Amino acid sequence: MVNIEDFIKRLEIILDYYGINASAFADKIGVQRSSLSHLLSGRNKPSLDFVLKILDVYPEVDLYWILNGKGSFPKNAISDTEKKIPHAPINHTISNGLFDEEKNESVVPIQDKRETEMKTIKKTNEAEIDKIVIFYKDGTFKSYVP
Repeated sequence: MVNIEDFIKRLEIILDYYGINASAFADKIGVQRSSLSHLLSGRNKPSLDFVLKILDVYPEVDLYWILNGKGSFPKNAISDTEKKIPHAPINHTISNGLFDEEKNESVVPIQDKRETEMKTIKKTNEAEIDKIVIFYKDGTFKSYVP
């Protein structure tokens, strides 16, 4: 269950972060100003549609952070637990063609209770592509067969 008072505080943090007032925020996410005013005053509870509109317009807002206060804002902010976990280098392979078969080798971090180890996992891509479908925002799509 979402604590409304905490949700309002997090919403005010978003307003301060972007340096906008409630009216501009309401206009930007596409809700009525009165709806946001009633929400900020505690009269109304946030709907799922309201939260999704915030996430759509402001991708830096983390869903779990705005609902429960867990996580970080903005999303790219590094939390204390993320600072402690070492990140493995990622090996990228460059293909000559779109449908070339290739062997990808990637490094995946595996955490042990005693110490952190890096292990290499080799993956072979043996699947063939049957069809590529691209969906557009206007509801249309194109289908490509290699």
